[in-house]
Amino acid sequence: MLKFVKNHMESIDGIATYPMISLLIFFVFFAILFWWVFTASKEHIREVSELPLDDSQPKNLNP
Repeated sequence: MLKFVKNHMESIDGIATYPMISLLIFFVFFAILFWWVFTASKEHIREVSELPLDDSQPKNLNP
């Protein structure tokens, strides 16, 4: 099965550009995420991390 797919993919012109585009998208996404993590304010991170423990709003368990 893999041999069939490999032979079929080799017959497509320009197929080598798709892995490069995927790698570029992957790298850009994680570079932006890395930048956001280090530039986010500590107050925002603290506020978001305490959300699961916040009991100030009542929970509606009955739909």
